[in-house]
Amino acid sequence: MVLAASAVSKEVSSPEGSLTILSDVSFEILAGESVAVVGPSGAGKSTLLALLAGLDLPSRGHVVLNRVNLSELDEDGRARVRAESVGFVFQSFHLVPSLNALENVMLPLELAGHDDARSAAREIIRKVGLEDRWSHYPSQLSGGEKQRVAIARAFATEPAVLFADEPTGNLDSNTGANIMELMFELNRNSSTTLILVTHDSSLAERCDRILALDSGRLVSDSGAAA
Repeated sequence: MVLAASAVSKEVSSPEGSLTILSDVSFEILAGESVAVVGPSGAGKSTLLALLAGLDLPSRGHVVLNRVNLSELDEDGRARVRAESVGFVFQSFHLVPSLNALENVMLPLELAGHDDARSAAREIIRKVGLEDRWSHYPSQLSGGEKQRVAIARAFATEPAVLFADEPTGNLDSNTGANIMELMFELNRNSSTTLILVTHDSSLAERCDRILALDSGRLVSDSGAAA
């Protein structure tokens, strides 16, 4: 088991009083699984992703990531766990504009103290098909190329879990399909667990499991191991 949510709830204050975003959500995810998180807008998908990654803490319950209870750590401790165990891919890319493609991929490797960040980054840039574009800056890349760099950066440290929040949201359908093919290929060829928030039902159905949220509750978990 690489990730577990135990009776996780999240409440926030609003002018109308306390607002429940997630309520009593529990599940376990095995290493190497691909899991889609689906549901209507406002169901709590992105909030759940933030809690699973330790970007936020639940109001009640707890999350265990790579055998570490995130609720027992302070912010610095959770940041260390993310650096060691987590990769992120978002629809808005989040590349550093002043760094070229290779340097963007090198960044997490250097932060992790990798001995030869440049060679490792070159290898994964090659895997995502951008060996001819490594010296280009984000402003010189297409949307699909930027997302390939973002995926390369996310997989560079071989994270235990890769979180992808609507990774094809800003891409046309053909480019989006190619990007997802790349993510599933990297998931298959590594031990990295893929957790994908998506509105695309055909994409969700390609995953090993589908967690469906509605009004902050987990309403179904299809494909869970018995």
